[in-house]
Amino acid sequence: MQTLNMGFIGAGFVAKTFHVNALAQMRGIELTGVYSKKGSEELAALAGKNQVGECKIFQSIAELCKHCDVISIFAPNPVRIDIMEEIADAIKEGASVKGVVCEKPLGRTISEARRLVELAEEAGVQTFYFENQIYMKAINNALQQLSPQMQAMGPISLARSAEEHAGPHEPWFWDPTQQGGGVLSDMGCHSIAVGWYLLTPWGKPVDYLKPVSVNASTMLLKWGRSKYRKELLQRTGVDYAKTPAEDFCNGSVTFKHPDSGELVNAQFTNSWMYDKLGLRLLMDGIGPGYTLEINTLKSPLEVFIGDAAAEAIVDAETALEKATASRGLLAVQPNETDLYGYLDEMINVRDALQQDKKPLLDWTYGLEITKLVQAAYLSAEKGRVVDLTDEKTLKELESYRSLISQGKGADLLY
Repeated sequence: MQTLNMGFIGAGFVAKTFHVNALAQMRGIELTGVYSKKGSEELAALAGKNQVGECKIFQSIAELCKHCDVISIFAPNPVRIDIMEEIADAIKEGASVKGVVCEKPLGRTISEARRLVELAEEAGVQTFYFENQIYMKAINNALQQLSPQMQAMGPISLARSAEEHAGPHEPWFWDPTQQGGGVLSDMGCHSIAVGWYLLTPWGKPVDYLKPVSVNASTMLLKWGRSKYRKELLQRTGVDYAKTPAEDFCNGSVTFKHPDSGELVNAQFTNSWMYDKLGLRLLMDGIGPGYTLEINTLKSPLEVFIGDAAAEAIVDAETALEKATASRGLLAVQPNETDLYGYLDEMINVRDALQQDKKPLLDWTYGLEITKLVQAAYLSAEKGRVVDLTDEKTLKELESYRSLISQGKGADLLY
């Protein structure tokens, strides 16, 4: 089969740490170009080191598109519409781009996500929404193994998903006016999507279940305290005394089976205040007579580093994403890229384009996740359940922008 040439727009943490590593573990895609305001040289060197392709640094998106079959948007949230407009223009000018990838979240608001979908449709290009956790082998193997039980006993009725760590790397992630909110926008999109997926009967489309309602809360539990506000301001330049974002959220989404009318529930919890081993993903699904559970901190590998040896550690994140300690008993994941689903989502891109198949997750799905995230923000603001079957509410959500994303979070969070 033809090898696909992929270009990256953006060279930040997720591009360097996971997506390059994913390409190194598969065949069929080569990283042949990058365009980024910063980090291009480092990413190109990393591509060469990992033998994933001869990655050339381009000075414009238009030039990148001329040399790539697939463009992956890994740039910060505020610039994605501008980027997609340039990609669409390049396609109109003759660039033979077959597919465009966008890292989660698709948009900071519903209108932003919808605009991206419209641009892709106008350009006539295949789209891929990168929500890596849905591709986790642990999830899909469990669902496939339990499919006979689902058919015999009934589907999963309660799903719970959590993602927690000590906070993002880049300053713009902390700025709600740039990122689109706080931990709900950043990580709630993961957990809401995973909950929906766990509840969906195996073999059914990812949007088979219909969202009925959302109930959520947002809080500032750690980074609003004076000590941590000062630390955050010094480290990132973001002042949570003036424009805070939530560092904790929880809630639930109720879905309806379109055939039976049965209601099922997905609970989500997310935080930027988990000061333990590093990134933790917890998922479970409960059905009649069966259960699945996933905890990514249960690793087959553990290491112990005493105080005397701790100074030898250069980077604690070589052990685990978002690790905050370099001594004591540490959980080490031998292959985080595969564990978290990054490898399988990249394989899905390759297979969909090479075999002319529909991807598992496209931008239309990403738009639906954006709707649920924004409904969760609206629920937290109003202190009530948001009814997703109500036409007036759906119309309100179309133009909704959360108070936190407007920089008015102090009124809500303090």
